[in-house]
Amino acid sequence: MPKLEGKVAVVTGGNSGIGLATARRFVSEGAYVFITGRRQAELDAAVKLIGNNVTGVQGDVSNLADLDKLYSTVKQQKGRLDIVFANAGGGVFAPLGAITEEQFDQTFNSNVKGLLFTVQKALPLMVEGGSIILNASIVSIKGMPAFSVYSATKAAVRSFARSWTNDLKDRKIRVNAVSPGPIDTPGVRGLAQNPDQLQQITAGLVASVPMGRMGTSDEIAKAVVFLASDDSSFVTGIELFVDGGMAQV
Repeated sequence: MPKLEGKVAVVTGGNSGIGLATARRFVSEGAYVFITGRRQAELDAAVKLIGNNVTGVQGDVSNLADLDKLYSTVKQQKGRLDIVFANAGGGVFAPLGAITEEQFDQTFNSNVKGLLFTVQKALPLMVEGGSIILNASIVSIKGMPAFSVYSATKAAVRSFARSWTNDLKDRKIRVNAVSPGPIDTPGVRGLAQNPDQLQQITAGLVASVPMGRMGTSDEIAKAVVFLASDDSSFVTGIELFVDGGMAQV
């Protein structure tokens, strides 16, 4: 029997990378999935790729009106929600001394404010015993140069998982964080200005991974399915590292 048979899920940032891979896994495991993305063309392409049991809702998680539109659509079509994967977010390299207010606001608005309200606005639709998964990062515990703002947002995400586990325990809603290591995604590739810089970034990351390679979006998706399903029924409040050992040794 599929692990998520009959479940209703939301995946923010589901139009590419880890979000898209997870949405595809959710559907293959029997769930109906609502995905979000800021760019309509990419969102439409993702819906087409997933193929069935999916609805795309265009929006930016840092815009609370867009989140209201998302959950209004979920309520109208399904009336309930079993799983939330708060995945949308991003960041840019900026060393201390060169951080701009715009970079700071953009990163915190998407990764912290957007994630918080993605979860809070989902709660009226969440069933007892539901599962919330937050996309954090190994930088929640590792200090990477020129990545301090992004890292701070992911430390906040890790803290949310701990606090919300207690906030939601009476409703038996589990809250966990998944922390990817270096994953080959459009977001990572977008950090580079040119192919040579991308090669340098990739080589530097791989050199720090005991398994000697970048991870794939689908490897993160499999971990998220575990946290979303009854296979993890006694797991809450954790940070699950999926990082090839990078933050572990």
